[in-house]
Amino acid sequence: MDALACSASNLSPLLGGAANATAAAEYICGRFEAVSNKFVDTGYAIDNTYLLFSAYLVFVMQLGFAMLCAGSVRAKNTMNIMLTNVLDAATGGLFYYLFGFAFAFGNPSNGFIGKHFFGLEAFPSPSFDYGYFLYQWAFAIAAAGITSGSIAERTQFVAYLIYSSFLTGLVYPIVSHWFWSSDGWASPARTDNNLLFGSGVIDFAGSGVVHMVGGIAGLWGALIEGPRIGKFDHNDRPATMRGHSGTLVILGTFLLWFGWYGFNPGSFVYILKTYGESGSYYGQWSAIGRTAITTTLAGCAAALTTLFGKRLIAGHWNVTDVCNGLLGGFAAITGGCSVVDPWAAIICGFVAAWILIGCNKLAEKFKYDDPLEAAQLHGGCGVWGVIFTGLFAKESYVNEVYPGKPGRPYGLFMGGGGKLLAAHIVQILVITGWVSVTMGTLFWLLNKLKLLRISTDEEMAGMDLTSHGGLAYAYHDDLDSTQKGGFMMA
Repeated sequence: MDALACSASNLSPLLGGAANATAAAEYICGRFEAVSNKFVDTGYAIDNTYLLFSAYLVFVMQLGFAMLCAGSVRAKNTMNIMLTNVLDAATGGLFYYLFGFAFAFGNPSNGFIGKHFFGLEAFPSPSFDYGYFLYQWAFAIAAAGITSGSIAERTQFVAYLIYSSFLTGLVYPIVSHWFWSSDGWASPARTDNNLLFGSGVIDFAGSGVVHMVGGIAGLWGALIEGPRIGKFDHNDRPATMRGHSGTLVILGTFLLWFGWYGFNPGSFVYILKTYGESGSYYGQWSAIGRTAITTTLAGCAAALTTLFGKRLIAGHWNVTDVCNGLLGGFAAITGGCSVVDPWAAIICGFVAAWILIGCNKLAEKFKYDDPLEAAQLHGGCGVWGVIFTGLFAKESYVNEVYPGKPGRPYGLFMGGGGKLLAAHIVQILVITGWVSVTMGTLFWLLNKLKLLRISTDEEMAGMDLTSHGGLAYAYHDDLDSTQKGGFMMA
């Protein structure tokens, strides 16, 4: 926010020809400048308060992930999956501080990777304050949390630490640099206006950057590990391996829903910004409200579509399926939440629900086991979210959210041509390739080094008992003597 200017030389003639006119003009301009600076300071404070509050909301999603994961696995692995969620945040915090933020937003840099702000050196700067780092860290650990669900109930604890560090310190930051940094080769906010297909990729809060990255990483981890013991019988028919607590699933879902209001609307970063002349009722605060509405409607539409769709397919009402459908709608709308109308968000959620159902059918066919449906939900619905934005982005919203270049392409179905959609197809391809090469190779190496999957005996007994000192729930008073038997903690 620029300070208002006052010139004593211009003001003094207006005060008459008195001998003290110049001194009076200087005094008035000095007071005016002080008041103006206070308004500038207030603007920074408002925007940073908004960003910090949004960061806190996104961090609440970690608790949502923990509860959702805990409720979706069997009771014997509850302690393990909750601990991995804690360590996603803790490990991700250190590695994102040391390397990740610099690789993502360290400008000036090239189009591939950032190269400044390692360890938050030279912070705060004219470009970034500490709140921005906190907000982006919360995004990075969200991607790691997605992956942990895909490989739950059969993964060695050391593998979690290795993949989480690699994902938050290198893989995810480079992707976010490509599409969110002002220097990124596919960013819609490039300062030189040399935009991919004249538009750049509009992935506002990360259907591709966050959800596809986490989902594809989880896909490779689960594929390389193989399904859990007992998931498929000798005729390759899938067995039902339900999580142990629908209550935790519901709690986690609502916490994630709550956190998504920081994830999507918070991605504006600033709230005190007008669209046009000052004094109007319409500004960025209005776009933030609209983004919260599109997020809500997409999730609601996906939840109801899943409810009735699964009722037709399976013959019963399933709360876990509805929760996953709801989250699939949120994952899909995340990319285009700021640039589409509310009615389009309903279409987004409706299609996302059927994509999730279809991906789950494919998973059964190919004997793919993902306890949280994370790859299907975040990967499959994330891909749809990227495509959806290329189809339904509205011209006026695109110009408001991404100003600076007139005539920017917008959604194909909204009359904006196919350039934006082409840029988004490129995004899908490069994210899939990058994450497959990096995370696929990492999981393959961990498997070759026998650091990925636990033993059959450990999997049957449950990792809480074998790796974490005891079960999350004490079913017997004499647990140590009756439950552990001859199988001690690994």
